[in-house]
This record gives sequence, structure tokens and C-alpha cells, in this order.
Amino acid sequence: MATASDTAGPRSGAPAVNTSETIISIEGMHKWFGQFHVLKDINLDVKRGERIVICGPSGSGKSTLIRCINRLEEHQQGSIVVEGTELTGNLKNIEIIRSEVGMVFQSFNLFPHLTVLENCTLALVWVRKMPRAKAQEIAMGYLERVRIPEQAEKYPGQLSGGQQQRVAIARSLCMNPRIMLFDEPTSALDPEMIKEVLDVMVELAESGMTMLVVTHEMGFATAVAHRVIFMDAGEIIEQNEPSEFFNHPRHERTKLFLSQILSH
Repeated sequence: MATASDTAGPRSGAPAVNTSETIISIEGMHKWFGQFHVLKDINLDVKRGERIVICGPSGSGKSTLIRCINRLEEHQQGSIVVEGTELTGNLKNIEIIRSEVGMVFQSFNLFPHLTVLENCTLALVWVRKMPRAKAQEIAMGYLERVRIPEQAEKYPGQLSGGQQQRVAIARSLCMNPRIMLFDEPTSALDPEMIKEVLDVMVELAESGMTMLVVTHEMGFATAVAHRVIFMDAGEIIEQNEPSEFFNHPRHERTKLFLSQILSH
């Protein structure tokens, strides 16, 4: 388990969010997989520029929650509004929201038959209809930002896991999203590769990006998050700013989870 000093250097925690503007609003949201009630009455407002870490045991609904925010999973009850657009079955609304929301998965989801640069430019060329030269210029800028421009002509299989995840982050940033969702971005990585990915995420956080991050990297949460949310059995059990969350958890289930995860 990485600590705050391991992942981000000495810090006093995230600065206050400098806006009261709500960018994501979830009200009374429920989600079922068949008979399984995976998300139960989720209510959550996210402010512009806010950085939220979502944690909890396996099967608690964390990944499903953030996958609902860009309609990778469909909710059956309640409402999700992103940047003023409600997420329904309307394909135009889904397209609008996905253009604002970037997503990074734990398994990278890169196209193995395309080079790093081609992975990053694909959506710019085919979705945004951007000239290839302009798309490559943008992609190289983001590959420099995640510190792997020299890997541009390689294929994903030639890179380490940490490098592949940084490519995945660069690919999402190429679309200039207002919100970034991270679904356990370091869980598939070897320990020595975790820091390089978290360092990139810390830099991204410092740029003011709105971020929702499903992770068990509690050092990252301490250093970067404005708010930590604990989920269990499909419900939001507890949420607080990091210092209070870790030092003074209120719910017995939260205390048990923290005692288990922080002892590793």
C-alpha cells in the first residue's frame, strides 16, 4: 500500500474547491443487474474542480457508479445530470456527455494493433473529424505531459503496464474532457509502476480537473482528494474530507474497512 509520501511527496492535502458550481448531480439513483440491486438510492453532487476518491470493499458498487456517469452502465431509476445534460436513453445526450467525460480503466483498454500515437489520435480523427496532423500534434503534447513522448511509435505490447496506463490517460486527455473518471487505475500494475501513474494523476489534479477516482491508494486520497466516499453493499455509507475520514471515521463499517486496508 502506497503512502501519501510515496505517491505524492509532502503535502497538506487538497486545496478547497474554488467554485460552488455543480458539474455532476445524481439523485435517487438505483441500478440492478437482473435481480441484484447493485446501487441503492445514490445521491451525490460533484462540484466543478472537485476531486473525489471512492473506496470500499470488492462488490460494493464503486466501479458501477462511475460507469453509470458516462452510460457504460445504464441506471434504472433516479437521475444523473452531467454539465446540465440528463443522462437518459437519448443517444444524443449520451454522446454529449461522453464528449465531456474521459475514462481510464484498470486494464488500459488500448488497441494492441495501433501504435501509442494512433491510439491517442483515433478519436480525434474519427469522432472530432480533426486533420491527422493536428491530431498528432495534440496527442504528442499529452504524451509529453505524461512523460512518454519517446514511446509514440511503439505498440502497447512493447510498453510496461505503467507506461500503458499513462498512454490511456493521455488518450482520454486528448478529447479535452471536463471530467475524468478513473476505475482502479493502478490495481493491475506492479508496485514499482504504481507511483509513475499516481504522479501523473497528481499533476492532473493540480491542473484543476474534476476527478472521480475509484482506488485503494489511500496515500493518493490523502494528498489529492477534496472528499473521500466509502461505499458498501451498493450504498454510500460515509463521506468526508480526507483528514476527518481517515482519522475520525463515524460508521462501524468504515472503521473496519480502514483497519483492514491501512494495516497492509
